[in-house]
Amino acid sequence: MKVLEKRIYRGPNIHGYEPMIRIKIDLGTLEEFPSNAIPNFTDQLLQLVPTLEEHTCSYGERGGFVRRLREGTWMGHIVEHVALELQNLAGTPVTYGKTRSYGEPVGVYNIMYSYRDERVGLLAGYLALRTVNSLLPRHLQGVQDIELLIPEQERLPFNPKSSVNFEAELEVLCDVAARYALGPTTRSLVEEARRRGIPTIRLDDFSLVQLGYGKYQQRIRSSVTSRTSNLAVEAAGDKDLTRQLLQQVNLPVPEGKVVYTDDEAVEVAEDMGYPVVTKPLDGNHGRGVNLGLDTPEKVRWGFKEAFQHSRHVVVEQQFRGKDYRVLIIDGKLIAAAERVPAHVVGNGRDTIKQLIKHVNRDPRRGEGHEKVMTRITVDNHVTALLERLGYTVDSVPKKGEMVFLRETANMSTGGTAIDVTDDVHPDNKRICECAARTLGLDIAGIDLVVPDIRHSILQTGGGIVEVNAGPGFRMHLEPSEGKPRNIAAPVLDMLFPSGVPCRMPVAAITGTNGKTTTSRMFSRILKYAGYTVGLTTTTGIYVDGNLVVSGDTTGPKSARAVLMDPTVDFAVLETARGGILREGLAFEECDIGAVLNVQEDHLGLKGIDTIEDLAWVKSLVVEVVSKHGHSILNADDPLVLGMKEKAGGKKIFFTMNPENEAVQEHLQSGGTAIICEPHLQPGLETASQAQNGAEWIVIHRGQHITPVMPVHEIPATMEGLARMNIENALAAVGMATAAGVSTETIRNALSTFQTSYEQSPGRLNFYHGHPFTVMMDYAHNPAGLTHLKNLITGLKKNHNRIIGVLSASGDRRDQDILKMGRLAGEMFDELILKDDDLRGRKAGEAQKLLEQGAREAGMKGACIHHITPETEAVATALRIAQPGDLVVVLATEIDPVWNQIRNFNSQKWARLVGEDTPSVQNS
Repeated sequence: MKVLEKRIYRGPNIHGYEPMIRIKIDLGTLEEFPSNAIPNFTDQLLQLVPTLEEHTCSYGERGGFVRRLREGTWMGHIVEHVALELQNLAGTPVTYGKTRSYGEPVGVYNIMYSYRDERVGLLAGYLALRTVNSLLPRHLQGVQDIELLIPEQERLPFNPKSSVNFEAELEVLCDVAARYALGPTTRSLVEEARRRGIPTIRLDDFSLVQLGYGKYQQRIRSSVTSRTSNLAVEAAGDKDLTRQLLQQVNLPVPEGKVVYTDDEAVEVAEDMGYPVVTKPLDGNHGRGVNLGLDTPEKVRWGFKEAFQHSRHVVVEQQFRGKDYRVLIIDGKLIAAAERVPAHVVGNGRDTIKQLIKHVNRDPRRGEGHEKVMTRITVDNHVTALLERLGYTVDSVPKKGEMVFLRETANMSTGGTAIDVTDDVHPDNKRICECAARTLGLDIAGIDLVVPDIRHSILQTGGGIVEVNAGPGFRMHLEPSEGKPRNIAAPVLDMLFPSGVPCRMPVAAITGTNGKTTTSRMFSRILKYAGYTVGLTTTTGIYVDGNLVVSGDTTGPKSARAVLMDPTVDFAVLETARGGILREGLAFEECDIGAVLNVQEDHLGLKGIDTIEDLAWVKSLVVEVVSKHGHSILNADDPLVLGMKEKAGGKKIFFTMNPENEAVQEHLQSGGTAIICEPHLQPGLETASQAQNGAEWIVIHRGQHITPVMPVHEIPATMEGLARMNIENALAAVGMATAAGVSTETIRNALSTFQTSYEQSPGRLNFYHGHPFTVMMDYAHNPAGLTHLKNLITGLKKNHNRIIGVLSASGDRRDQDILKMGRLAGEMFDELILKDDDLRGRKAGEAQKLLEQGAREAGMKGACIHHITPETEAVATALRIAQPGDLVVVLATEIDPVWNQIRNFNSQKWARLVGEDTPSVQNS
């Protein structure tokens, strides 16, 4: 077997609507060996991974996959199921996967399966391949390039070329999963957010998570939220300050004092009266806390233990009673639990060390905060406590005897919890809620020591011994005993109150041509409507009209940057085919999705060989439109129109043809369409517009008609000559209609939308500062050149010669480059061919194909010039231009070329090259 490629899809993708990993693999000789043709293969696999019995596979019932194994299935399919199950065994449950033949050549497959953490997913695929390979007959074994699946920066404790130790390698996978998994508190909040349809973005490898998009986002790290005050956290972290603040509002707290030496500690303890507690001033998780210190020697020992964690040590009065944790969220008591310190119960046979092992086998216990309870570890604190009780770890307690291993009841040191939420006395509830308000914490864990929480502290004594910022939810989510509590719900209610948005609207635009212009048009409309727009385009990321990142930013990484921006309240995302194929989408769903057109471009790349394949890729944008959203579809493009069945939300069509049958049927059923009308019905247009026969953009809602504006009033349409910009305007109006923008706002915005470099760099930018006119555009495929040709045909009457500067991307098919050459030969009088985007081709190869196409269109060789670097090609075109000519530069590097056009000085150029008259060398 050979691993050919790996791909990590981080959002909806062409293979599924959830994050997936794709492994492209060549089975080689194994194509001839399905599972039933390999003796003992299935039995050995089930012996290693018996839980594969649970997989239903295509039969839809338990044991379905095993049935497929015994009937005979191929290794790619088997690797898929093993990779899924290994993730389940590692504690990251996933279920969805599929394996498909790649077509040609035979034996190549795409193995696809879902994941929660991409490192765990990749490593599961790696281990799945190694495991399956190890069960094959020796002459069939071997996996080439399996190292592609090792996660970056992950050092494995075994050699990829070594034989498989399944148990050891599975343990490595489990360790990786535990290292990167969200803790119970954060995970509960993320899962609750997803249940509510609130999008989530994980921002680091730990627990920092964004909930929601743009200006409506909130962030969490464990139970610290965007609303948590830093002053409150600092106050809660200073135990002496906490005690003073609570004392000032007459809440029951123990006496205490900060000390700096063990002598001071003994002095304070004797003044206060034994027993006392020593603890670090700013500690957490019970570290360095010791109770029941009733002699000077014990106080000195307790001081030293606390001093290891802080230079400031608190000596405080010890309350008698049970240990309780009360959780306050947004000022209200949400849950309470009795905490029991880590302990074992004797059986009369086993030692304490053996009893600890038994307790730690509980599957609910894990390392640190990875699970709802923590494994008990034996350290100096445990041995010291046992020694004070007259035990060692090798002692055998009596049957039924409870031996405590910790004095504090923290879950992080192995404690257990019993839910007592419904038992809290009203006085105790009021006192705890007041404590959280006093410190200013939105989420607080109040530690109470009282004889019985069911009775008032005011009667029984006891009080608050600590207030915690960022308290863990583990003990409340899954208590050792009692009722589990949905703690995440009140947190989400606090962060996103009823009626408050959790996300900004997201609009995604795709298509072969027109994406950038349409995105900019729609963004301008939204800006006029008062939105702060985050826009991604082929030239950069813009926030509120300001360029923040330059470059081609049409992929998911750039989209995520907009979704994370806390100033943005509407995202407009140009979404190119490349990003979809590379990584999928950056969002789970969008509110507005638009497909402008599907033309032959980038075919023959990454498995997209036909125009139908390309339509399949681009349709993803409207497939993920939310049920309350809108899909904007070009009804004049059959492939786009065919997406209407899979498109989400309500459909809005746009068309240049008022007689379009599909549009008329859509309107008859009450749908909405944006139509370019050759003229308006009498009475809806002004007298001058009727006289001029002006084309209009009109919104049709069923039989109701709303005129928007005449086409010629949109500067970008160039009096209607730029037909492609009329189509782009129709799409933008459709999106604006979906967004609820008023017709007046749409009209005002589009009436000022020009094709200037400042507003729309690289899209029909004209420069009139020379004796000739220069137009810069980004048309880079046959469809784009066809639109451009139609425009130039209309401009020819006003110019002498048309001089073109053109190149073709090397990754396009020969037939596409030839077609571009033919179009260039038809529209230009002089043609300068540059060669600045090789993409795998040899130098000059694309130029020759363009020239061949131009000659086929009738252009004479004397009019075709090869000048490879873009800067020289542009300079030459400007140099040979005469007054009245039109120079059309189809630029690759937009900004440098525009600067070159603006700064060109023909006399200076002639002096530099030592020429008196313009000339070029033809082909």
